[in-house]
Amino acid sequence: MSFSDELGSLDISSLTRCYHTGNLSLAQVVEAIFERIEMRGADGIWTYLLPKEKVLRRVSDLEHIAPSARRNLPLWGIPFSVKDCIDIAGIPTTCACPSFKYIAANTNPAVMQLLEAGAIIIGKTNLDQFATGLVGIRTGYDVPHNPFVEDYITGGSSSGAAPSVATGLVSFAIGSDTGGSGRIPAGFNNVVGLKPTRGLLSANHMVDACKSIDCVSIFALTVADVWKVMQVAKGYDPENPFSRREADPPVGFDTYQEGKKFRFGVPAKEHREFFGNRDVEDLFTQAIETFIDIGGTCIEIDYKPFVEVNNLLFNGPWIAERYASVGSFIEANPQEIHPIVRDIILAAKLLTAVEVFEGQYHLATLQKAIQPVWEQIDVLIVPTAGTAYRITEIESSPLRLNANLGYYTNFVNLLDLTALAVPNGFQQNGMPSGVTLIGLPYTEPYLTGLGTTFHCRRVDKLGATLFGFPSAT
Repeated sequence: MSFSDELGSLDISSLTRCYHTGNLSLAQVVEAIFERIEMRGADGIWTYLLPKEKVLRRVSDLEHIAPSARRNLPLWGIPFSVKDCIDIAGIPTTCACPSFKYIAANTNPAVMQLLEAGAIIIGKTNLDQFATGLVGIRTGYDVPHNPFVEDYITGGSSSGAAPSVATGLVSFAIGSDTGGSGRIPAGFNNVVGLKPTRGLLSANHMVDACKSIDCVSIFALTVADVWKVMQVAKGYDPENPFSRREADPPVGFDTYQEGKKFRFGVPAKEHREFFGNRDVEDLFTQAIETFIDIGGTCIEIDYKPFVEVNNLLFNGPWIAERYASVGSFIEANPQEIHPIVRDIILAAKLLTAVEVFEGQYHLATLQKAIQPVWEQIDVLIVPTAGTAYRITEIESSPLRLNANLGYYTNFVNLLDLTALAVPNGFQQNGMPSGVTLIGLPYTEPYLTGLGTTFHCRRVDKLGATLFGFPSAT
């Protein structure tokens, strides 16, 4: 048996405890991670791995820090990955398009703060090319397969980030989220995904998808871990025009106290979509029962306006933001681009300025229509995805099935909401399923508290395997 087999969970609290007790050294953890990566082979998770020797030099630097000073480094020795649309100085950024590759001159500020807190970068992870898609197979590299059921997708666009956590290769991963990329992969890989309030983590020094609504997101094994990482990574960035200073949560949402009553909204039954997947439907029903058990009052809401907002992201003028980011490169290199990505982004050329403003007016109207919902509920609960698909199914119907995946995700950033995706058990075929807690801006303290309670209750009901992940071997 190798040391990789003996290495336990890489959740932050467990790993930190092992460091403090001397049961593990940083070098042992890094060696085990690279052994796991080698044993997995070409699994489609990575677009770039740092040389092990370079990572071990980072380990040596961290080990030379005095124990007393390590107390000021909340992520000392914690391994993580970064989605390959986010820059790290001296490392390639490709956006899953090899011909787009450049060596980054700067490091994204959120990532920089993680490094300054003692975290160890392992590599860059795969994605739907230019972060365009929720499926995870639109890449110029190896297509990642789901670590639980191999012929299924990992979800996108953060298709390598979530499985890098799920398979025990890193403790947490940094991704991005425009229309669900920080949540769909969490749901399909049995991990937690946090899409923070827009602008709370700097999106500077990354390749934009939709610059005005992009978020840096976090994947980890537990809600406590994503919360810990967020506390390190957040911060106002004066160089980013869409960065925002952290504000106080709305009254009553600065914390969640277990046992306190709350109101949670769910889509009305006639608006729920599971696309024929009875397993996910049953699991969502169980989730509703769990939220009721922990003190929630369930309120069915009119979900139709949310669906209308969904349609604006890929069928409205926001597609023009993707063209503004990478359109000129695609025009110059059409054969180098995944055909689905190319067609989606180049379609923006048909949009007029009038249509862009009309889209903004339509969104504002829908925002007004939705606002009263938040006077009735404290949190909105939806399935993270209504179903999951095999890779071959996505290949046969790429646009329609991608749209299905966004049914419960696409509206969140357009409406300036925050969201936390949490595991919710497994389908009969072994695929994970999840739920997402959605709240007003700056309600992360409340969502993470409620999410922790829900996750623990589901573990108690379904067994410890809810926290499990596939063997790294």
